[in-house]
Formats: sequence, C-alpha cells, structure tokens
Amino acid sequence: MSEHQDERDYDEYRVIEDLGGWQRSHHNNELTAANIGESVTLMGWVQFRRDHGGLIFIDLRDREGLTQVVFSPEQDGDAHERAHALRTEYVLAIKGTVRPRPEGMANAGLVTGEIEVVVEEYKLLNTSDTPPFTIEDRVEAGENLRLKYRFLDLRRPNLAKNFKLRHKAAQAVRRYLDDIGFLEVETPVLTKSTPEGARDFLVPSRVNQGQFYALPQSPQLFKQMLMVSGMDRYYQIVKCFRDEDLRADRQPEFTQIDIEMSFVNEQMVQDMAEGLVTSVFKNTLGKELPTPFPRMTYADAMRDYGVDKPDVRFDLKLQEVTDIFTGGGFKVFASAELVKVMRVPGGAELSRKEIDEYTKFVEIYGSKGLAWIKVKEDGEWQSPIVKFFSDDERAALAERTGAQPGDILFFQAGQADIANAALGNLRCKLGERLGLIDESAFAPLWITDFPLLEWDADEKRHVARHHPFTSARPEQMDVLESEPGNAIARAYDLVLNGFEVGGGSIRIHTPEQQEIMFKALGIGEEEAREKFGFLMDALRFGAPPHGGIAFGLDRLIMILCGAKSIREVIAFPKTQKATCLMTEAPGEVASKQLRELGIRLREKVQE
Repeated sequence: MSEHQDERDYDEYRVIEDLGGWQRSHHNNELTAANIGESVTLMGWVQFRRDHGGLIFIDLRDREGLTQVVFSPEQDGDAHERAHALRTEYVLAIKGTVRPRPEGMANAGLVTGEIEVVVEEYKLLNTSDTPPFTIEDRVEAGENLRLKYRFLDLRRPNLAKNFKLRHKAAQAVRRYLDDIGFLEVETPVLTKSTPEGARDFLVPSRVNQGQFYALPQSPQLFKQMLMVSGMDRYYQIVKCFRDEDLRADRQPEFTQIDIEMSFVNEQMVQDMAEGLVTSVFKNTLGKELPTPFPRMTYADAMRDYGVDKPDVRFDLKLQEVTDIFTGGGFKVFASAELVKVMRVPGGAELSRKEIDEYTKFVEIYGSKGLAWIKVKEDGEWQSPIVKFFSDDERAALAERTGAQPGDILFFQAGQADIANAALGNLRCKLGERLGLIDESAFAPLWITDFPLLEWDADEKRHVARHHPFTSARPEQMDVLESEPGNAIARAYDLVLNGFEVGGGSIRIHTPEQQEIMFKALGIGEEEAREKFGFLMDALRFGAPPHGGIAFGLDRLIMILCGAKSIREVIAFPKTQKATCLMTEAPGEVASKQLRELGIRLREKVQE
C-alpha cells in the first residue's frame, strides 16, 4: 500500500485492542543513551506523526514527556503497515528496542533526545477525533475553547507541569507540618450560614425543608473549636467557597492550607509560616528563601505603595503632597482629601496614547482622571495642569519628588482610598511596562498592624477587616469600645510579589472580649446568639489563647509556576461568570428535585 493511500483503506487497522498483559516499563521522559539495546514497553498519545520515505516517526507523549518511536518496513510483522493508520492523539502501547538516533539527529531539547525506539509490535488502545486545538504549549486557541475541552488542555506539557508542581507543594506542606506536630483534621462542608464576609453558597435541606446549609467560606470557627477541644495544632488542605465577583486570581471554589495553633503569639505563628513557605520553595523550585521575612506595617504600606499587598521587587514609591497644594489655585488638588504623586524615572518616553490607556485603567478603582507632568530634557515641565501651579508649588513639588529630566510624575487626588488604590495599582502596571520587575525574583513580606475594623458606608456600621474573631491588641480593648475605628488588630498578611498569599491573626479566646467585638460591629446579643451561639458556648469552657493562618494554595502555586491566572493551576476552573464550560454547570434541575426540596422558582422574566 502507498503511504498516501486514502485513509478509508486503513479502517481495518483502526481496530481498538485490549491492553492484555502488557505493562509499561518506562515513562516517555526516562530513556537515555544508557538504555541503548534494551527492550522496552511505552504507552501514551501520538503527539506528531511523520512519514520519511519508508520510515514512520511518531512522538509518543505521556504526562512526563516525549519519546520518538520508529516504525520501519525492515521489522518483522505488520506494525509498519498498520502505522500508516495512526493519527494525532491516538492512544498506543508499543514494544521495541532502544537505539541511538542517527548522527546529527539528536535533539538536545529532550531528555530522550539521544535515542529512539524501533517498534516491533504495538497495540492501538483507542482512536481520537481531530482535536479542536493542537496539544502543545504554544496553542492559539482562545481560553473559552480550551476550558470547554479542559480534558485536552490538561494534556499540554506546561499545564501538566503546573499540576506536578502543585502535587509537590502539597506534599511538602504535609511533610513539614507533620514533622512539627500538626494533626490533619477534616471539618464539615455542610455548615451554618454566618454572613459576615462574602456571600455564602447555600444548599437547601430536603429533610429540613425551608432550611439551608452553607458551604464554608473558611473552616474558621471549626478550627477554633478544635483548639478549644485541645487538638493543639491543626491543619487541613481544604476546599472553600465564596459567592463573589471573580477576577484573575479568584474562583468561587478555591483551596486553602488552613492552620491553627494553641498557646501562641504572632511571632510564633509567623515563624511556623516562614518555615512552611521556605520548605515549599525548596521542594518545588529548589530555591532557598532567606528568613526572617521582612516586615512592614499597614500604615507604611499604604503611605509608600497605596495598597496593602505591595510588590517590593522594584523601587517605585508614592509620595503625599496634599500640603503643597492646600489652598492653592488648582482646585482639584486644593480641595482633595489626599493628593499623591508617583515619580517614574525615564517615564517621559510614554506616549500620549499610553497615558490615555492608564487614565482608563485607574477608572477601575473609582478615579475620575490621571494628572501627569513630563520633565523634558531641557528641564521644562510639559503638562495641561502646570499652568495652575504657583512658583512656590512648583518649587516645593520639584524638591519633594526630586524630579529629573526624562521623568514623568503621575498624580491622584480625591478620596484617600480611591487615590491610593488607583496610584498603587498603576505602579504595578508601570513596573511591568518599563521592565522594572525582576520576574525571576521572589519577595515575601509580612504586613502587620492592620486596622481591626473599617467603616461600611452602605451598612452605616463598622465591619471586621479580617473577620469578627480577630483579637485587638490587649491594651486596646478600651479603644475598641470607645473608638472602634482606631483599634489595631493582632493580624498579619503574608504578601508575595504583590499578591496576598496568606492571612491570619491571634483570635479572641474569651467570651467577654468576643461580646465587645460583636457590640463594636453592631451585632446585638440576640443576633450574636443566633449566628454564633456555639462559639460563645465554647469560649466559656476554657478556650486556650490561639491563632493561625490560612494560605491560598491556588494563588501560591500560580506564583511558583509564573502563571498569569489561577485558572492555569486549577484542574477544572470556572470562568469569570462562575460557569464550567466543560460540564455546563450551573444548570437547571428537574421540577421533581425542587419539589422534594420544597422550593418553587419565580417565573423567568421574559426578555
């Protein structure tokens, strides 16, 4: 038969066979020159098929890598003839002999690049439809298509590499915590709704109609119960659920490394956490992170970076200049609660189009505009706003910022939280654009001394910045009662390369302090009893001082892999609309199921 003969003539060779007694001898990344002459059995998928004269070459792929196998007409049997029928993503098992590749044909980019396997016989274990995109790292298919066929997307080597790293990280976590006396304890997935944070995912109860469970946003209260129970040191790698708007580093279901310890203070928890993180880095990337990790207060982070999770891999800081413009002629600055500036060395090269794009970017954070000044090479200031500055204001601004020719100054003015968020996030975008970030570097940083509470203008009350079970500093209990907005929390976040990867606190462990906290939050005695009665009961039975931390495993793995989204490190992620394109979840359910639950849906609004 000719190798160009119609495919239909090869249907007789597409008979799917059983594996029988064949056993794989090696993965497809293991064979080297040391194996030359050995008989081997390999299994996997057809990555590429190439006909070269009489020889047929196939790159056989599995989770670990590639091996080139060769079908030769000189071999006994019909393997070569049958190989004409093989196509991309067919599933094979082959038996053959390892031999060196011909001179000049070695592939230094592959572990198996010095050898190939001459096939003596093979089994066709399954055929495949033509994939909707090529199974290789440089795929041009859109993300939605890849998520619809996620089972194919996961065959790509880079994604498979991400999940091997994730596995190593999880194992490193377990080994480290086991070595220092932690117990892994599972906590309930069906629990009580306690809406003091993000929205809960609710689960209706069939046997208790009209009542609902909630999927846990965190095992927070259960791990505190375990400390009351005397478990002393607990951890769990656990699924958590939050019904909130999504972005690149968030999903409705995510994985936490959840940790709690008894008889500890902040430093003890942080020392344990640093040991865990350094162990993960060493066991996954082979990197040694220096300890102790640097520390920065929340106030300093907001002053210098505008955000509470600063990326400190590059030195581009914000400066407050409110005082320079108070009572001045430029009304936007003169009347603002906060005016901040960021001097960007060499930023004068930015085009007007880019500045317009950055202006749209800061609008995401509630900003109404982006003021700027370019310092030209002759020292002249180029900007639409300079004409409103007095000579004294210009001199004071030049002195404070140290602006040099070739620089650009970016300003934000207005409400403090908006000005900080807009300029702080613009800082990171400019760091990427101007190549200021060492992408190979890792910069862990503790943020401490957070405000315990923050004011919610919609609800017109204080809400917990972390959660309602975080302790204030012991000397500040009076402040919590008289000036709740000024209380400082015994809380700490671990930030890595501009992402919060862990957050924790020392918890309230007496009923008296917990009642003061509820009162500061506007939670009355009856409401507190209804929502948190079991916690209050537990605190009355000798709760030890305790604290802990939770790491976002997905986010940590994303950083370790250098991925741009946590969807790249979650096997079956949701889209930004919280849907699964592969399974088409969420979906409608049968009327019978709803009746069993005692639920009736409102009629759909006609579009």
